[in-house]
Amino acid sequence: MSARPVTFSARIGSPHGVHALADRAVLAEESGFDQVWTGNDIFGHSGLVGLAAIAMRTSRIRFGSGVIDPVSLHPAQIAMYASALQELSGDRFLLGLGAGSEVFFSWAGLTPDSPVKRTREAVVAIRELVNGRSPAGVAGAAEGWTEQALLRDPRPTPIYVGAMGPRMLELTGRLADGALPLCLPPGHVFGVIEQISAGAAKAGRSIDEIDVAACVWVSISSDRDEARTLMARHIALYSGSLSTAALEANGLDPEEFARTQKLMLDGREDDAVASVTDSMLTLGIVGEAAEVIDQCGALIEAGVRHISFGPPMGPEPDGALRLLGSEVLPVLRSML
Repeated sequence: MSARPVTFSARIGSPHGVHALADRAVLAEESGFDQVWTGNDIFGHSGLVGLAAIAMRTSRIRFGSGVIDPVSLHPAQIAMYASALQELSGDRFLLGLGAGSEVFFSWAGLTPDSPVKRTREAVVAIRELVNGRSPAGVAGAAEGWTEQALLRDPRPTPIYVGAMGPRMLELTGRLADGALPLCLPPGHVFGVIEQISAGAAKAGRSIDEIDVAACVWVSISSDRDEARTLMARHIALYSGSLSTAALEANGLDPEEFARTQKLMLDGREDDAVASVTDSMLTLGIVGEAAEVIDQCGALIEAGVRHISFGPPMGPEPDGALRLLGSEVLPVLRSML
């Protein structure tokens, strides 16, 4: 990858509503982050309203949807919303798209096309719309668009894809401006870059044209034991949702995660947390500022140009943002 400046982003959320989310985005801006991302899962907290609040409360930081699905919200509506957010924010909005959750869709009786197909069709259509064109007849767009399908006030918007599997990563390389892959462990980003690069090459593009965010779990605290416990609890909660193949590919033992998952299913959460081993903890970045600097610095030295810090962050979320901003980001930037 190129020697372009490194981007640092934070994936934020708040269980306390839109105002608290906007407060956290302001804190991220004040702490020196370049971007913030917030989710919009169907039946969850409304990231759409939160994004508008972030646009109005911040002045410098770029902000994105991590991610909007094109099933519960039509691509035309997404394009309209993206263009309006660009106007509201002075072109600071980043549109993150993803396939969405089949489980969540089932609660609403939604039966969408395959994840890759629906994501591809959305990316193609939305790019046409925000650039003032109709998707009608465009290769890769869904059928049914007409020449009248034009936005009244289009505004170009970078499109990122929340990608995990090989086919989605390849799609990202072919079509997207950026990628939001969850990198568990952090070094998994290099395999991601290879797969996105292959997709980019098929489209005659370079990986340097694509902002690949290494979306990592980080737990930072001045008390390492507190940071470790928080990460262990997070890993225990997700122990049954991780791909066996991905664990094995990264040198982790699926049996360890299976044992933790069984304890969780038996209602023994504290025992499950205690069962998380040091090797399991390598799914994320854990410790005091110096340890976070060491691990993130190694990623940067190896060519990573975007590190996205995500949950659990730290025992106290706002304190974690401040700690990252005051003690970690300045050191990482000085390495460049």
